[in-house]
Amino acid sequence: MTLRKTKIVATLGPSSSSEEMLARLITAGVNVVRLNFSHGLAEDHIKRAQIVRAIAAKLNRPIGVLCDLQGPKIRIGKFELGKITLKTGDLFVLDADSELGNQYQVGLDYKTLPQEVTAGVVLLLDDGRITMQVDRVKGNQIHCVVLSGGILSNNKGINRQGGGLSADALTKKDREDIKTAVALEADYIAISFPKSAQDVELARSLVKAVGGTASIVAKIERAEAIDNLETIIEASDAIMVARGDLGVEVGDAAVPGLQKRMIRMARMQNKLVITATQMMESMITSPIPTRAEVSDVANAVLDGTDAVMLSAETAAGQYPLETVQAVHRVVIEAEKEYFRQQHVRKLDQVFLKTDEAIAAAAIYTTQHLKVKALAALTQSGNAAQWLSRADPEVPIYALSPDKVARRKLTLHRGVYPFPIDQVNKNRDEILQEMQQILLQERVVDNGDLVMLTFGEPFGNSGGTNTMMIVKIGENKQVLLSKPLDNI
Repeated sequence: MTLRKTKIVATLGPSSSSEEMLARLITAGVNVVRLNFSHGLAEDHIKRAQIVRAIAAKLNRPIGVLCDLQGPKIRIGKFELGKITLKTGDLFVLDADSELGNQYQVGLDYKTLPQEVTAGVVLLLDDGRITMQVDRVKGNQIHCVVLSGGILSNNKGINRQGGGLSADALTKKDREDIKTAVALEADYIAISFPKSAQDVELARSLVKAVGGTASIVAKIERAEAIDNLETIIEASDAIMVARGDLGVEVGDAAVPGLQKRMIRMARMQNKLVITATQMMESMITSPIPTRAEVSDVANAVLDGTDAVMLSAETAAGQYPLETVQAVHRVVIEAEKEYFRQQHVRKLDQVFLKTDEAIAAAAIYTTQHLKVKALAALTQSGNAAQWLSRADPEVPIYALSPDKVARRKLTLHRGVYPFPIDQVNKNRDEILQEMQQILLQERVVDNGDLVMLTFGEPFGNSGGTNTMMIVKIGENKQVLLSKPLDNI
């Protein structure tokens, strides 16, 4: 398979839970699986994670696991007949005290909504397919006029145009689901609807409190999150451009520009970014994507996203394997254009960390010397992350003895993790093993030049301070920098 830098996240569900299909999806190029905690029981998610890891071990491929918390669901209740049809101009009541709905009213799962809206507010139901304007609020009843109608069925979501609903990002269910995510050793936990950095920090503290090491992904899907974007990114390990609810709250026309801004800001802060929602939506029922979907995936790659995510396409669609294969093809072609358009890197940047300076120097060297690959000996994965953010055209092979670090690196653009044993070995022995791993994996050949970064003394986390050029198979090494002490 052609080496692909941009990673693929696939949501698991009925269409992708069998061992056979999971093996085929991983072989086709899935790097990270998403467990959607909006559906299924804790036991279901734990079992799926175990199956994924067993298959990954059999295929000798590291696979990351992302647990996506449900977050606050601001929804209507149920109808007596399951659904109704609304027309423009109809009067309709959202009633927090109602049980079963009918043609004229429906209940609310989110009981405080009447206290959070006033006359003139526009409410968007079912991802904006139906819109209503609030005429008046009377007690626990919201009296509305339908602006655009259609079929409204049970438990559809509600958004307020422009945002402003106060629901907490972490519900009681989310707090329990964090415990499940930690129990299954999640590599990433995604927080739905965070409004501020404080929501992200709370999630991180809850994960740590139960002994978890998962990185935190903030899903940007509220209008308020846009106002606090810089601090949310700073508090997170990664963000997800969650275009569904975000598009409902801010308007669909604003989403493409926001996507580019979010990816740019995440990369500037050296954070990961996943682009999600409807990327190959038509492939739920079609074996081939639309040209618009192909362009959408390609543009996310050209924007610099670390990963693209598939939702219903792989969870419940008819063609999960074909969808992953299509994304792989599109990404490969888009990356060719991405590197043709690569900008000249800034040479006047001030670095605050030795790891970052080493990464920048390594990238500069690869641009001016025929280096086949970058190899990072890394305990925590940080060295590979800095190299990824520097965005080299050559692949980055991260060699780490830590399986958790290797699994987390599956989401980093351009990084390919491999295990290495460093116990009771000196530098020359470790360098020799590095060469053997890369030769065994057939990612380099004898005579290739490889740029190696590592930290001395070996075994210290976050201590990359040395880079070296190694000629594979000839034990020929050129030390480009001596260890930098006391920095």
